[in-house]
Amino acid sequence: MLRTESLSLAYGDKTVVDNVSLIIPEGGITCLLGPNGSGKSTLLKSFAGLLPARSGQVYLDDQPVAQWERGKLALRLAMLPQKPIVPEGILVRDLVALGRFPHRRWWQRNLTTDENAIHDAMAMTGVSDLAERPVEALSGGQQQRVWIAMALAQETDILLLDEPTTFLDWGYQLEVLELLSNLNRDHGLTVVMSLHDLNQAAQFADRIAILADGQLETIGSPGEVITENLISRVFGVTTAVTVGRDNRPFCCGFAGSIRTDRGASNRRLSVT
Repeated sequence: MLRTESLSLAYGDKTVVDNVSLIIPEGGITCLLGPNGSGKSTLLKSFAGLLPARSGQVYLDDQPVAQWERGKLALRLAMLPQKPIVPEGILVRDLVALGRFPHRRWWQRNLTTDENAIHDAMAMTGVSDLAERPVEALSGGQQQRVWIAMALAQETDILLLDEPTTFLDWGYQLEVLELLSNLNRDHGLTVVMSLHDLNQAAQFADRIAILADGQLETIGSPGEVITENLISRVFGVTTAVTVGRDNRPFCCGFAGSIRTDRGASNRRLSVT
């Protein structure tokens, strides 16, 4: 469904993602992990067609994303940035309704299909009772649910999220991740998100892609990827990896940073 082939991305003369090839499985949850500046957010932008490739390609259904007409692409995938801006004074229902924009033509207003999609999106995210409240008056966790509802109202197959738990306390983080997990399980939504917390990624992801210095370090199931050696090598931290919930790996007993200046590396990996 969604894949990259020898993809390199840059801002100006600075290469941020270098020669990354991977496949995002349909109907699964894929997490992007890596240190700050490793290219996670940049890669998500390229998936959404928001950043042109320096070389290589991003493909959706075997067609380069760059060749998709923007309106048609918006019917296939939705993206939530790390810091979405709430329009001043907007109500919850009106923000969720913005997700219907790709489905409308200039002569169409308030169609029954739109109303149903908005209603269903708010119900699935548990924000129906907040419909008439200003978004800016909500808690961080409630706001994130509303943003996800807006994306669901867009009725796409793929949801891209850039660090959806940032700025949320631990309880709200788990609430958002459980919501995404339920949407994936119950509605077949393909979820791709960047995270910082290794244990959260190990608990909720089907596959994890580790980025380091803009390159793909490894990709696989949580059990294949979350290892003591990899955490030491990529994150510069010593830890013990044990078995936690649902036989998934769990990091504990952090011994402190052993970070060194890794500098540029020659790591490259192309996998499917």
